[in-house]
Order: sequence, then C-alpha cells, then structure tokens
Amino acid sequence: MTAATGTAAHAAVPALDDTAPAPVAARAGGRRWQRAVTPLVLLAVWEAAARTGLLPPGKLPAPSDVLRAGYTLAADGTLTTHLLDSLHRAAVGLAVGSVLAVVLGTVAGLLRLGEDVIDPPVQMARMLPHLALVPLLIIWIGIGEELKITLVALGSFFPIYFNTYAGIRDIDERLVEAARTCGLGQLARLRHVVLPGALPALFLGLRLAIGAAWLSLVVGEQVNAQSGIGFLMMEARDFMQTDIVVLGLVIYALLGLLSDLLLRLAERRALTWRRGLKAT
Repeated sequence: MTAATGTAAHAAVPALDDTAPAPVAARAGGRRWQRAVTPLVLLAVWEAAARTGLLPPGKLPAPSDVLRAGYTLAADGTLTTHLLDSLHRAAVGLAVGSVLAVVLGTVAGLLRLGEDVIDPPVQMARMLPHLALVPLLIIWIGIGEELKITLVALGSFFPIYFNTYAGIRDIDERLVEAARTCGLGQLARLRHVVLPGALPALFLGLRLAIGAAWLSLVVGEQVNAQSGIGFLMMEARDFMQTDIVVLGLVIYALLGLLSDLLLRLAERRALTWRRGLKAT
C-alpha cells in the first residue's frame, strides 16, 4: 500500500470524537430547564395574583410571604426540628412496610402455599382505606409515635406487596426453565432470573409507596402530635397563620419530589440493562 493510499484510507475513516456525548448532555440540560418553566410560571402568576389582591392574603398568601415564613422558622431552628421528626417517622414506617411487603410478596409470588395463605387476606385488607383505620388504631396502639409509624407502614405496604407479587408472576417461565436447564440452583435462579425480572415492578411499587407514605404521615402528624410538619401546620391553623400552613404543604410536596427523584436515580443505576421507550 502506498503512502497516498494509506492517507486516503485513513481520511475515509471518521475520527473518534471525544466530545460526542456533549450534545446529548446539552439536550438533557435543556430538557431540565424546560421542565422548570411551568412551575416558575405558576409561581409568578401566584405571586402577581396575591400582590394585586386577586387572592386574599388570609386565604392564600404570596409565595414570597411563604418563603419568608420558612426562612424565619429555619433561622431559629424550629423548622429543622419538626422536619427531622417527620423524616424519622417516614423512614421508620417506610422501612417496616417495605420489608414486610417484599417478604410476603416474594413468598406469595414464589410458593403456591404462600399464595393461598397470604394473598387472600391481603386482597381483602387492601379494600379498606388504611386512613379510615385511625379510630381503631388509636384504640389498639394509642396516639403516640406508634400510630404515626403504623399509618406510614400501612400506606407503603400495599403498593410494594402487589408490585412485588406481580413482578414475580410476570416473569417469563421459559427463562426460569432455561436457567434450570443450564444447571442453576434455586438460589442462583432467584438471583439471576427472578430478582432482575421483578426489579422494575418493585421500583414502581416503591415510587407509589413513597407517595402513600407522605400522605399517611400528613394524617398521622395531625393526631395528637407534639412535633413534625403536620403538627406545625395544625398549630399554625389555630393561630390563622396561613403562610405557615402553606409552607407545610410545600415542604411535603418537596419531600415527595426529592424522594421520587432519588428513587428514579437508583432505578436508573440498578436497571442499566433495560431500554424503555423514550419520549420524542
């Protein structure tokens, strides 16, 4: 091969561009800004309506007033104390509900006996709104911390249980048979076939459970609580401090959004092998 031919062949091959992912990253950054446009516009409209008198300050204060109230409570440490108490209740309740749901959902999904014993009572219990059980739970366990944690656990249990159960049952049985044919034992099949196959449904259940957990916590912290964001809102209601009540709602919304974003990040890392449909 002559030098000219080699040069031509080299030129014909496109050079590797180390900056190729940059446009993708730029588009992702642009999409993040696009997703922030609607909330910012709503905040601007809300602020303008409150400042012009369209929204009575006693009914719905301006976002700047809510932010000012939050800064005042954060400066003296009040907001941090209540927030940490709420986070503790949510974490403990979600952990208890999740562990029970995964264990029972796995047993019901893998074993016929487990399905016959566990699934019927769970199906019956899910028809009952768990928040309607508050009067009965007060009689059983009182009005202390146990009530609030139990409500969070109940709220998070059912989404995780049903998605764990469905995720296991939706696994293609041919994959399990192929793993058995390849000589994989029971534990190996659970690790390499059942667990990866059920993970997408489990993450969906976790996302639904987190939303139900925060909803349950809102109700639980309004029943004879001495701390927490719900208690802060109830105390503000008694003194007609609407800005603090709205602040509590905003905090709950932000906590739910943040937890969902963190779970999405964990899901993306755990399910790198999955390629789903993307919006165009």
